[in-house]
Amino acid sequence: MLQLLPFSISELTEAGNIPAEIDELLIRGMYPPLYDLPLTPAGWYSGYVSSFLDREVRQLVNIRDLSLFQRFLRGCATRTGQILNFSDLARESSISHNTAKAWLSILEASHLVFLLRPHYRNFNKRLVKTPKLYFYDTGLASWLLGIQDRSQIGSHPLRPALFETWVVSELLKGRFNRGLPANLYFWRDNIGNEIDLLAEQGASLMPIEIRSEQTLTDGLFDGLRKWLSLAGAEAGRGRLIYAGNERLRRDEAAVVPWRDLDGLAERL
Repeated sequence: MLQLLPFSISELTEAGNIPAEIDELLIRGMYPPLYDLPLTPAGWYSGYVSSFLDREVRQLVNIRDLSLFQRFLRGCATRTGQILNFSDLARESSISHNTAKAWLSILEASHLVFLLRPHYRNFNKRLVKTPKLYFYDTGLASWLLGIQDRSQIGSHPLRPALFETWVVSELLKGRFNRGLPANLYFWRDNIGNEIDLLAEQGASLMPIEIRSEQTLTDGLFDGLRKWLSLAGAEAGRGRLIYAGNERLRRDEAAVVPWRDLDGLAERL
């Protein structure tokens, strides 16, 4: 069985249909109708959410007030790429903690969101044990956030989280499209040291840093350097994925521009 998510970057590239700019891709998302039919993202996502609420949600659970569920869905979008705090999400959505957990399971079962678990190796550090929340598609998350064009996303405070969301979902597609289970985790200790992704490759761990900047600076590698010094022999060669176009190889990591992400996704 294959778990089929929206189009991958490799599929869009092969079809010659990849958007010219990363921000356009984040807003448009990768659902097939948006590349097959003359539809606007705003119009299609509006209909998609309405049909999802009216059909799937009503079938899965008896929710009388769908506006509350839609508020919950938008609250999840504001948290994509972030540590999940159920209490805050429930309070913002005006529902109970248990209801928030139940409704999140609906979004997971519908393949709208997924939880990324923290890795268990601590390297003598106290670790964060709460998962991170991600949307499978940034177009849907952007629509829920009210982002409709590139002028809005460029300065939006959640643009880094949306870019991270897109990268993580693309790497998952690379696994799922080959019939493989997810091998991705994140790592964060209790004082803020963090690696966005750790990919298990046998006994080795590949650290992956995700940055939404379009220009490379030395500071972008700080997190990788710190983690590599902690992991020692267990660390594989790192990767830094960013929103620019330059390809580089450095001591800490190979630099992967967003357009080259398909190559990494198919090998991970």
